[in-house]
Amino acid sequence: MPSLADLRQEYSLAGLHENDLAPNPFQQFDQWFREAIAAKVVEPNAMSVATASTDGAPSVRTCLLKEMDEQGFVFFTNYESRKGRELATNPHAALMFPWIALERQVVVEGTVERVSRKDSETYFHSRPIGSQFGAWASAQSTVISGREELETNLEHARQRYADQTVPLPSYWGGYRVIPAVVEFWQGRPSRLHDRIRYRRDAENWVIERLSP
Repeated sequence: MPSLADLRQEYSLAGLHENDLAPNPFQQFDQWFREAIAAKVVEPNAMSVATASTDGAPSVRTCLLKEMDEQGFVFFTNYESRKGRELATNPHAALMFPWIALERQVVVEGTVERVSRKDSETYFHSRPIGSQFGAWASAQSTVISGREELETNLEHARQRYADQTVPLPSYWGGYRVIPAVVEFWQGRPSRLHDRIRYRRDAENWVIERLSP
């Protein structure tokens, strides 16, 4: 195994200057997201979603961003999963988009709310039919006896909803992260990275540069 202490990468692709910034983080995120797509970043909408229990124990996992506008960042999941249970009692989350190929990352911190049932249904029925069956087959985050249990549950779902519209499970839907802080990070030489933070102040966004 190579020495972990010796693994390092010098960052030099680009810089992030105040004169080039959009007036709010949503426009800036949209610009960077489009550039990630153009650069063929693998799954540019993949993000780490960090939540915490009421006593402060953190947990993190990878989810996919499915909507973004000036209301916030939306992803969909099982409400009874670990993250769902934690968000029910502590409705705050952090998101992190690791666009390593561009030497960039974006971190979003904010409060969380469920999207409307109608919006959840619209997205659910846009998913591949296998994913719709899968939502019925998996009691996410619970202990199961083995892979066979999942396959059996999936077959039951297929038989139950054969030749009909698969209904949205009551325990499945979307969350919107309403940002209070969004930080844009651009790697720079000598570890003197560019860190620009958008911070919500009343109805405005304050733009601040952070020391790396």
